[in-house]
Amino acid sequence: MTTLLSFTPRPLRVRASAIASITNLHFHTQGGSPNQEEEAWFVKLASTLFFVNLRSLDPCLSYLRGKLTPSIAVEVIKRFKDVPEVGFKFLEFSRSNLSLIHCFGTYNWMIRSFCQMGMLDMAELLFHYMRGDGHFPDGNLSWFMITEFVRARRFDLAGSLLSELRAMGVQISPFLYNNLLNELVKSNQVQEAIILFKEFLALQASPDTWTFNILIRGLCRVREVDKAFEFLNDMRSFGCLPDIVTYNSLINGLCRINDLDRGRGLLQELQSSNDCSPDVISYTSVISAFSKSGQMEDAYILFQEMIRTGVKPSTITFNVLIDGYGKNSNMVAAEAIYEKMGHFGCSPDVVTFTSLIDGYCRSGQVNMGLKLWDAMRARNMMPNSYTYSILINALCKENRLHEARGFLNELKSSNVVARPFMYNPVIDGFCKAGNVNEANLIVQEMEVTFTILIVGHCMKGRMADAIGILNKMLTIGCAPDSITISSLTSCLLKAGMASEAYRVKHMLVQDLNSGQSSCRKIDHLIRARDIPVAA
Repeated sequence: MTTLLSFTPRPLRVRASAIASITNLHFHTQGGSPNQEEEAWFVKLASTLFFVNLRSLDPCLSYLRGKLTPSIAVEVIKRFKDVPEVGFKFLEFSRSNLSLIHCFGTYNWMIRSFCQMGMLDMAELLFHYMRGDGHFPDGNLSWFMITEFVRARRFDLAGSLLSELRAMGVQISPFLYNNLLNELVKSNQVQEAIILFKEFLALQASPDTWTFNILIRGLCRVREVDKAFEFLNDMRSFGCLPDIVTYNSLINGLCRINDLDRGRGLLQELQSSNDCSPDVISYTSVISAFSKSGQMEDAYILFQEMIRTGVKPSTITFNVLIDGYGKNSNMVAAEAIYEKMGHFGCSPDVVTFTSLIDGYCRSGQVNMGLKLWDAMRARNMMPNSYTYSILINALCKENRLHEARGFLNELKSSNVVARPFMYNPVIDGFCKAGNVNEANLIVQEMEVTFTILIVGHCMKGRMADAIGILNKMLTIGCAPDSITISSLTSCLLKAGMASEAYRVKHMLVQDLNSGQSSCRKIDHLIRARDIPVAA
């Protein structure tokens, strides 16, 4: 774990006699407890004395020990909010050298601040200091820490903290456990969620239907549907009954693995159930599965059955049917479904138009796709990246390169984030047409797009996505610039992924133009953070 003791405050030459004079003058101030003005003065004095790192604080220790209180200490620490390492060091100094027992509020504020800044190891250390000072964590702080650990994918810290809380006899409510399970599932840590369920929840608290729904949804998402059904069978032993969310997760899971017979069968079972009835999500999941597999007749039959039973279709229901017919180049049926939307109070959205445009382009009617594009824009409906991509690809296939280039230019003034796959067909088309200069200009634009995507993912903490885009960038021969590398390496190091930072360095060492300077930047950042990394 990185130590903060390597921090070196700015040196300042001040005679010890001068310090003693200042402190003695203030020490002999008449009156009992300090007023607000005196307390503010002392906060400034204590923070200044500590920050400048005088050669010896011995002349001041007695004075500080006599005047520093927990309430003043927290104000001193808050003055270092922009340099949290100094605030942490002050807390350690005051605990060890001044025997100060900090209040719970100090620890609560510091732990939350460190978590929000991504300094999770230090937050855990502060938690231990808090326990050492005799403070018992409340439910809010414990849950906040666990949630932050999970969101940062530091499941080791989350598990360790849960074990400590359990040893202390802290009871975490099923509601909080369910939220933790949900965070794990959202992070695709389904097996960790199951382990947590077995080790903690099943032993300490009574799981509810929500608990099982979270785990069943997670297992279905990772295509372990049979295990999800095992949890369905276990629900009743805990006194829980499956609800519509349970069934919808299982139906969707079966459709994900293309087991349409079981999915349709579970829907029929739900139709005959006395406990709950299928809703629009239940029907739409199976209709979507039929559509994706090209079984449009079965999809439409189920759509009609849905309407007969009184379940109103949603825009999503119509969209999956339109998409299915479009992919089968049956635009007559697709248009017929589109016309039905208004009868059920459903308004077409960007997905509706994109599916129709895709269908016409697949059937060779690109001009009809362009007309729909104009109709969509007339409704003030913004196209998404796939709408652009479909038309760009279709235009390139018909060798209408300048029209495709026009869509790329339009992207610059839109709110749509350009994707590399939009550029490739245009670049390829101009190269084949012998217009290499135009192709090179588009490549340069694509490099800027890569940079925007990498920096954007870094800002959101999606480091795996950022690295994936970098790999793709290098694969097609695009060289990352200094902004890209600086953002990526800084975020990797902040996330504690120093090994990944070194791997990026070695990936770039072959690039003589940007790689060497980027590698020096990485070395500098790692040395500055004093992060040990295995060679």
